[in-house]
Amino acid sequence: QVQLVESGGGLAQAGGSLRLSCQASGSIFSANVMGWYRQAPGKERELVATITTFGGTIYATSARGRFTISRDNAKNTVYLQMNSLKPEDAAVYYCKLETANNDYWGQGTQVTVSS
Repeated sequence: QVQLVESGGGLAQAGGSLRLSCQASGSIFSANVMGWYRQAPGKERELVATITTFGGTIYATSARGRFTISRDNAKNTVYLQMNSLKPEDAAVYYCKLETANNDYWGQGTQVTVSS
């Protein structure tokens, strides 16, 4: 059983920063992809950024240049540093772990950005 526990969401002002963390536990294959997705009210869940075990990254256009995804393989933890936050970044942010056999989601953490 794999569990993902997210933390670090909250309220930030526009232009401010937040750092999200997601720790995976359980039976995790060494090679995997971890990532962050977000879902705003009335919208579909969308990719923010992903990172492979070997450090390869993909960013959504909206995140590139402002957000940085990183991971600590020894801790099975992925981070999302979000800078220059905008009101449109407000959403529930979900952590995702992709393995060869299955995908797992965290419970989500709320990010609110005040203008």
